[in-house]
Amino acid sequence: MTITIVAIVGARPQFIKAAVVSRALRRYRDISETLIHTGQHFDDNMSRVFFDELEIPAPTHNLGIAQQSHGAMTGRMLEATERILIEAAPDWVVVYGDTNSTLAGALAAIKLHIKVAHVEAGLRSFNRRMPEEINRVATDHVADLLFAPTEAAVANLAREGIAGDRVRLVGDVMYDSARFARARIDQALPRTLGLRPKGFILATIHRQENTDDPARLRAIVEGLSAIAETMPVVLPLHPRTRSALTAHGLEARASARLRVIEPVGYFAMLALEQAARLIATDSGGVQKEAFFAGTPCVTLRDETEWVELVAAGVNRVLPPTDATRVGAGLRAALADERAWPKIELYGGGRAGEAIARALAGER
Repeated sequence: MTITIVAIVGARPQFIKAAVVSRALRRYRDISETLIHTGQHFDDNMSRVFFDELEIPAPTHNLGIAQQSHGAMTGRMLEATERILIEAAPDWVVVYGDTNSTLAGALAAIKLHIKVAHVEAGLRSFNRRMPEEINRVATDHVADLLFAPTEAAVANLAREGIAGDRVRLVGDVMYDSARFARARIDQALPRTLGLRPKGFILATIHRQENTDDPARLRAIVEGLSAIAETMPVVLPLHPRTRSALTAHGLEARASARLRVIEPVGYFAMLALEQAARLIATDSGGVQKEAFFAGTPCVTLRDETEWVELVAAGVNRVLPPTDATRVGAGLRAALADERAWPKIELYGGGRAGEAIARALAGER
């Protein structure tokens, strides 16, 4: 009997995670997977290039829902996904991470009594002002199978009364993806952009807590601009961030001091991460990619879900409350020359296989 699965994705990190699981599922002849793309990340640089590079089958459904408020976006996604699930009647709905697409897919499925599997379950920032925190907590509490990437994630779930056989410690699918990509990365890319290996800082900013707060966004731009006087700062610009810079009158300053480029594909981003001297980001996925690349990271937020990276000394949390603090924190990170720790944090690169086995009903 064929097991039918509907996977729901909408944003760059979900494309990366879904690619790993889809490749693992394709090894099972009795599993059929359908992909719904909600459209949350919709342009070529944020969407199509990831499908091409990571060998993800084209989505069966593309909902085209983006650039709306959280409530409107989640509601429209839930409504559209529900219609598809009623017709498809799958055995499982698989959701990834912590976006509006994640929550909408989980709610649509559970209300139709379809089993939900959550990949990257158990992460907590303990900051309920973050939309992502609400999405991940709510999804974990309705899911039937919770695939946790770390021991800390398992412990977080246990504190909330979620334990037993429905929680599986599988490792991190993004580590699987990084291993898959190693042979495909163009190591010469940074030089083609005029960048000297280990001679630049790579920055990414997109979270609402930073883009929607003029004071925080200004502190980040001015802090990065100050450090750019001594070392180039490359900023692949997320569409949300570009709009925020324009709205808050910061676009000219950012363009004048920073090396602003368009968003890049997955392999290009990994090449930049490997070549950078330091990464400054508010992205959860980029924090882990920095670790996989062996590049120190500064997280421009008040907290991080990836607490094990901070404990290992490869990541430091730097709340962007003012430009002076951001600049000083980046300089301190650049001056830190401690040896890179020899640690294994995210499994052996077989998380996708473990997830596929569980969905196939194997142990």
